[in-house]
Amino acid sequence: MRDTVRFILADQVEEIRLCDPTRTVLEFLREDKGLKGTKEGCAEGDCGACTVVVGELHNGGIRYQAINSCIQFLATLDGKQLVTVEDLAGADDRSTPELHAVQQAMVEQHGSQCGFCTPGFVMSLFAMFHDDRQHNAERTDIDLGLAGNLCRCTGYAPIIRAAEQVLKAQRSDRFSAREKQTIEQLNSIQSTDALELRSANGKYYAPRSIAELCSLLDVNPEAVMVAGATDVGLWVTKQHRRLETVIYLGEVVELKQIHDDDDGDGLSIGATVSYTDASSVISALHPVFLPLIQRIGGTQVRNAGTIGGNIANGSPIGDMPPGLIAAGARLVLCSSKGRRCINLEDYFISYGKQDLHAGEFVAQILLPPPQDNQLFEIYKVSKRFEQDISAVCGAFSMQVEESTISNARVCFGGMAATPKRATACEQALEGKTWNQETIDLAMQAMLADFTPLTDMRASAAYRMRVAQNLLQRFFLEHNSTPYPVRLGIRYAPEQMEQRGEGDGAGA
Repeated sequence: MRDTVRFILADQVEEIRLCDPTRTVLEFLREDKGLKGTKEGCAEGDCGACTVVVGELHNGGIRYQAINSCIQFLATLDGKQLVTVEDLAGADDRSTPELHAVQQAMVEQHGSQCGFCTPGFVMSLFAMFHDDRQHNAERTDIDLGLAGNLCRCTGYAPIIRAAEQVLKAQRSDRFSAREKQTIEQLNSIQSTDALELRSANGKYYAPRSIAELCSLLDVNPEAVMVAGATDVGLWVTKQHRRLETVIYLGEVVELKQIHDDDDGDGLSIGATVSYTDASSVISALHPVFLPLIQRIGGTQVRNAGTIGGNIANGSPIGDMPPGLIAAGARLVLCSSKGRRCINLEDYFISYGKQDLHAGEFVAQILLPPPQDNQLFEIYKVSKRFEQDISAVCGAFSMQVEESTISNARVCFGGMAATPKRATACEQALEGKTWNQETIDLAMQAMLADFTPLTDMRASAAYRMRVAQNLLQRFFLEHNSTPYPVRLGIRYAPEQMEQRGEGDGAGA
């Protein structure tokens, strides 16, 4: 065990002992270092004003990723590099500040008005500047990369122009020039020893193996496990909860891996694999997951948030579980007593309660490959397209053979106290003909599956109507001869002729 957090800031190694387990990176920057460029806006990872960039060793180089410093715990920076807006401007031969290319582009394109959000945008652009995949980025890529940054002044157009300018320019800066030295610094602060921090406000552990994690949980059964902190961070910043003992999972090697399942059938996804790292691998197996993942928070959230964390917190509105359940995913749970595997839908018992024994933790998600003749879609409905929590998230997986539905898995988030399969709806589908009559009956059967609630996001009636309409949408998108639809009313072809509307597909 070691008791000092070490990371690089402004080309220097920072060493911190007696670190509070939930002190945030933002608090450290503003209060301890006096670096005020990084702002607090929402304190929940939505607005992007607090965006910083974290660099870590990756495939022989350094990978730079934007994160929300307002909800990231300081100790999670151990062994990494922290880059803030103050670090970007270099010095020329006359020792006068020289703006970084992304800062210069923001100036030239008039991308700042009040300036409060500007450092966050600059840091998101800096991360994109260092991402080889963003070279000559298209507008959709820029929108995706900046969706986690909000601005009340500019209307975004000049910021988009700044992004287009800098992402088409030559990619070199002082960080590229001193990459070798930074890699040497990062290597010098790597350690194989687990981190253990104690302060007046609690304890923080960062085990490096599943065996160490199991031992810690046996001794500290009340500990809060943290991976990306995109959920737990809000307990601290919004609910002002004090966490006495934190166990950080981000250094457990086995939990960071994603590979083919041991049975050679599908994927094994470690619980702390981030959305960013998992998205390409999961979508290669099931392409329908990619547009869903791209709507989970902003880039900063996806860089930190984990697939396992989205499941482990048991939220009824988590976006990943409905799709994973519909796909037939299973969970691997581990503890010092051993390992067990359960179906993902069985993990969720009731609101706030999961099938998790004392000392257990989510270790892996097992995602099977597509089945023969499978139709699979995931739909998210929210008030905003990006950066919003689902009112309803519906996932539909069906095997249709010779116009007969041989298997149906339908799961919703936002419709019950947990992510839940629509079993009555599934029974109305299985063994039936793949046609509109079957869909109509299944839509009615759904009334027996759920008693949704009314809250700020949607009314109960709206949620039920949306859930039914998503099944209808699924059918229309996969049926070769769909009925036209007008304002939620379905018309048969002969009725359309009577209305003088021809055979258009409708909207």
